[in-house]
Amino acid sequence: MENTIGLKELREKMEVWINQIQKGKSFMVVRKSKPIFRIIPPETEEQWETIVDFTTINKNGLSANKILKELRKLNAQS
Repeated sequence: MENTIGLKELREKMEVWINQIQKGKSFMVVRKSKPIFRIIPPETEEQWETIVDFTTINKNGLSANKILKELRKLNAQS
């Protein structure tokens, strides 16, 4: 079960919530009774997905124009 905490409470008791997250708990953070984001432990099923690995394009870095060009290529292939 996911707990709900207020944004103010999160700010005031950050260390408490960090300890809870490290124990595997997750939280829905609300502001004015409206959900604004979730905090989940990093080892949960919802992991980051690699969209683009820019190191396959150039290991020394890329200009923003080059990145946009490569992203457009990927979108065209989808």
